[in-house]
Amino acid sequence: MTAPEGRGIGRERTFRILHVSTGNVCRSPITERLTRHALCDRLGDPLGAGLVVESAGTWGHEGAPMEANAETVLADFGADAGGFVGRELIDEHVIRADLVLTATRDHRAQVISMGHSAGLRTFTLKEFTRLVRAIDPTTLPDPRADGVVARAHALVHAAAALRGWLLAPSPEADEVNDPYGGPITFFRSIGEEIHQALDPVVTALTGVAARR
Repeated sequence: MTAPEGRGIGRERTFRILHVSTGNVCRSPITERLTRHALCDRLGDPLGAGLVVESAGTWGHEGAPMEANAETVLADFGADAGGFVGRELIDEHVIRADLVLTATRDHRAQVISMGHSAGLRTFTLKEFTRLVRAIDPTTLPDPRADGVVARAHALVHAAAALRGWLLAPSPEADEVNDPYGGPITFFRSIGEEIHQALDPVVTALTGVAARR
């Protein structure tokens, strides 16, 4: 099978997850760093397993730091906020990504509109969580035998196949609200929402449950 345009070089060695929101200073930085934190909890070294986690914004503040309240939320979870720099979403980010997880349906539509065969690998975060919960993990490659990268690709394909069959109870159920400009209590509620959505996703990707 031919790889999508611009993708395929080293594709079996790495799997790139791209988180997308609007400004890339609140939701997507929180999601990026919580994903990395959860992967470290499961795998120790995500990069060693071939998993790369990034983020960008459809109206990204290029070069900007994440919001201070977002840093506080990450500290609550023990996640590292250091070294973050905001990015505006460009074609290269979409071309290289194997899985794009967006905060809202509008973000998903914007990513898909960029082309690059992005439709089958772009979901809102909560949409992907809902689909992943319906996938039997025994039908996925064994990460110990086949590698985490192979399992991750299979998970995306399985989720895409379910998308038209497993619908959200409401459109809003698939979205993460924007806490920009809000108080720390709102940021913390959004952080918890993201954390809960990520947990089954990271478990499905790695085949390893979170340590309690």
